[in-house]
Amino acid sequence: MTRWTPDPTFYPSPSEAVTAPAEKLAYVAAFDRTARRPDAIVVLDTDPDSPDYGRVVGWTDLPHLGDELHHFGWNACSSALCPTAPHPHVERRYLIVPGLRSSRIHVLDTQPDPRQPQVTKVIGPEELAKRAGYSRPHTVHCGPDGIYLSALGGADGAEGPGGIAILDHTTFEVRGAWEADRGPQFLAYDLWWHLTQDVLVTSEWGTPSMIEDGIIGELLLGRRYGHAIHFWDLAKRRHVQRVDLGDQYQMPLELRPAHDPTKSYGFVGVVISVEDLSASVWMWHRDGDAWAVTKVIDIPAEPADPADLPDLLKPFGAVPPLVTDIDLSVDDRFLYVSCWGTGELRQYDVSDPLHPVQTGSVHLGGIVRRTAHPSAPDEALAGGPQMVEVSRDGRRVYVSNSLYGAWDDQFYPDGVGAWLAKLDVDGDAGGLTPDPRFFPHGDEFRGLRVHQTRLQGGDASSDSYCFP
Repeated sequence: MTRWTPDPTFYPSPSEAVTAPAEKLAYVAAFDRTARRPDAIVVLDTDPDSPDYGRVVGWTDLPHLGDELHHFGWNACSSALCPTAPHPHVERRYLIVPGLRSSRIHVLDTQPDPRQPQVTKVIGPEELAKRAGYSRPHTVHCGPDGIYLSALGGADGAEGPGGIAILDHTTFEVRGAWEADRGPQFLAYDLWWHLTQDVLVTSEWGTPSMIEDGIIGELLLGRRYGHAIHFWDLAKRRHVQRVDLGDQYQMPLELRPAHDPTKSYGFVGVVISVEDLSASVWMWHRDGDAWAVTKVIDIPAEPADPADLPDLLKPFGAVPPLVTDIDLSVDDRFLYVSCWGTGELRQYDVSDPLHPVQTGSVHLGGIVRRTAHPSAPDEALAGGPQMVEVSRDGRRVYVSNSLYGAWDDQFYPDGVGAWLAKLDVDGDAGGLTPDPRFFPHGDEFRGLRVHQTRLQGGDASSDSYCFP
């Protein structure tokens, strides 16, 4: 695992990462909603010159049942080249894969055969609870000093607080909880940072009981889910500021800071406004010595016949966009926004981050639309663009259709299916076009649902940089 020279997939700056070779493989988290079969890491061929392009070429079952794989990541990435990194010669080799329902954490080795990752270690829920005081691991990010893992719940059945656990880069042992002083923070979801500025940002969803069986209408209308983001001193591990978006803006989830380490802004997607079912994207930025958050994108709900809606939405007569993921290209030029409810992926030019301009849109699936993929025009799709991943050069965008088992069942009660699509960015001015050759779906995923995608060698949401 230790190298004499830095891993060639590490880049000191985003400008160099953009010039990296194109990915040849993609790793996808797939899970069994019934918990009767093991979840799996699925490997897709992304090389357009390969005879297996767009097909499943590798499959690794996990050793247990009921994990519900979620947001996984690499053991190490470009942050290892930061001046403060104590591990500059680690490899991007291992996938760290949390089970959101089981609280197990899986370590998979992608060598010697990257098409057949092997499970080398399973960290049980008891170790996460004993060493860090957390459960329900959610999101993995590779930092310069360790592996950061967000968790939604507390230990021993406690609802919270959720927070961040740190894993060792080499042994993958749980070191402990990251927070030295959490201040008012209780709910957790995503984490990201501005490494060169010693700033960490976290977002909020809900406690395990608030999310595990789907959205609870009383809690949503009661404005009880998360509605704030938090800023921390990364070096001192101390809470600095809580910024409330307003309790009508429920569930600010995915965080995407600028990749340019000299910039002090980022974006957070908000799932829903309880006032009008709209979704939104907000930008955090400096405001003197403090932080502020400004709404920069509003996406309205779409009117619909209640007969076409799931029970949860019938009283409202509308389809909410449900912004459940966002992704920012490595050059900080385009922001991609998943509208899982309406079945749309939107592309925005955010060169001026306070004034995004929409430059592209693709519809696939959707609660009402059920838009087909060009390669299967007669096949109505359930689900919608959900997890979105962008290649390092910004030319390819991958979207998968399952959000979270319980949410899938609420919003797509007739079944969400399984599909993953690749979209090509049309040019420097933007625009999106589905690739008709790349659409693994249905039986190719052996009855499992597909969630997050990671690209071989890194992608737009896996790496952070310390040099401009």
